[in-house]
Amino acid sequence: HEQLENTPVERVLGQGSGVILRKNGYILTNRHVVEGAEKIEVRLRDGRVFPATVRGVDRHSDVAVLKIEASDLPAATLADSAQTRVGEFAIAIGAPFSLDYSVTFGHVSAKGRANVVPPYARESLMDQDFIQTDANINPGNSGGPLVNIDGEIIGINTLIRGLRTGIGFAIPSDLAREVS
Repeated sequence: HEQLENTPVERVLGQGSGVILRKNGYILTNRHVVEGAEKIEVRLRDGRVFPATVRGVDRHSDVAVLKIEASDLPAATLADSAQTRVGEFAIAIGAPFSLDYSVTFGHVSAKGRANVVPPYARESLMDQDFIQTDANINPGNSGGPLVNIDGEIIGINTLIRGLRTGIGFAIPSDLAREVS
């Protein structure tokens, strides 16, 4: 027992992706990416690193909003996900397995997917209206954008059903916009 008391606490380094919502430093990501974090840093494509604060989280949609002290940032455009059609191109951007700025593409496989979260986890993720995609999404892509062929965000990558299965899920941009 005494040996456990003197053992240092192991720090876990988590990683995820996000989307700049506003030029003044508001960033959209998943709640599960930032939940329980003691310190959050945001690294932009140009290499700059900023400390970030959590400005809000929504447990039911798995959406979180971060804020960094920056200005004149390139903000993403959120599409009207209600207009997204099954079969259209979908491009997932993120940092799977710590490989920053990776891009995979596929299609929107389905919309309005429900009952994809296992029953034991439903308490933490109640809003289930996901966009399903076969664009390859892996750990580290969470919080990153799923974009259409015009580069507009149609969803926020959130869940995968097993590795390399071609079954990924994104929070529709309309829901992410409303919650954030």
